[in-house]
Amino acid sequence: MAKIIGALVVVIYSGLTFYLGWNARRWLVAMDWYYNTIIFWTILYVVSFSIVIGRLHESLRIFSVIGNYWMFIFEYGLLLCLMAQFVMWVTPFKNVQLIGCIVVAVLVLLFIVGSYLAYSPVVRNLTVTMDKKDSELTSMRVVVASDFHLGVLSNKRHLQRFVNVSNEAKPDVVFLVGDLVDDDPKWFVEDGMAEVMKQLTSTYGVYGVLGNHEYYGKKIPKFVEEMDKAGVKILRDETIQVDKAFLITGQEDTTNKERQKLKALRVDNHLPWFVMNHTPNDLVTPAQEGVNFHMSGHTHKGQMWPNQHITARVFELDHGYKLKEQMHTLVSSGFGFWGPPIRIGSRSELWVVDITFR
Repeated sequence: MAKIIGALVVVIYSGLTFYLGWNARRWLVAMDWYYNTIIFWTILYVVSFSIVIGRLHESLRIFSVIGNYWMFIFEYGLLLCLMAQFVMWVTPFKNVQLIGCIVVAVLVLLFIVGSYLAYSPVVRNLTVTMDKKDSELTSMRVVVASDFHLGVLSNKRHLQRFVNVSNEAKPDVVFLVGDLVDDDPKWFVEDGMAEVMKQLTSTYGVYGVLGNHEYYGKKIPKFVEEMDKAGVKILRDETIQVDKAFLITGQEDTTNKERQKLKALRVDNHLPWFVMNHTPNDLVTPAQEGVNFHMSGHTHKGQMWPNQHITARVFELDHGYKLKEQMHTLVSSGFGFWGPPIRIGSRSELWVVDITFR
């Protein structure tokens, strides 16, 4: 059954690629830039499957980069081609050359804007109030970020942006809520990103959890080891107490079908309880268990319009802040990006949360 579904996906994807190529060919012919049919279709399909080719061997890394950018061209190319054909269908305007130029110009504009929104993160500020309980603190500041997808395109320079902005906030604690690397931690190691991560400063430390992409990379022990060297403590279905200040629980990602239930990770004391769960799949349980501050990522807020309308339907909260009963809930759209380094309708971000204890 899985093979049949996979084959069906390939057929549909190939058909959509053909439709996109057919429209591109019409425009190139109109512009008198079209030369060879075999070369055109060969390049198109190699590019369209480059995301797969790039995974065959490390020496083919360039194809992974091409494939990431192709994802942007594929999604918005299809949308713009459909819009262009609709215009030609319902209006007397049939100039393929001019309409094609407009489509390409819009695609370039979206690329420029999307790149800026991906690589120019914004700081989002939030102020909340919690019951003091038994904490020795009267207030604290936390930095929350997720979905760095550190690798080829979300690189060392982008990580340095995060470190600089986080340190400027002078946080008491930093929470990194999953998908810190893009599947394989090898780029994190080879590019020396640990030296950048070590620069993070906070009163009580830096803590993180696994996301689905750490599981996709299948090198979790290596990842945890490298994060430890970089000064990030990865919590895997465990709860720790930090001084007499607060509790932190880090849940395994939902990809791990054997992860423990949150109830099993609960500690019976009266300190403020912070929980990191990469995927915001269930906000009901932590609210019932008495969590004070729940943090997630994963959604990217769709990353590229109109995908946010999908994430908004899938998750109770796909981005931003929500007070659910007594629980403060935060879902970040991520500091990095997955696939193309493009954001449209979302933006790379980190959260600075100021907490006052009553």
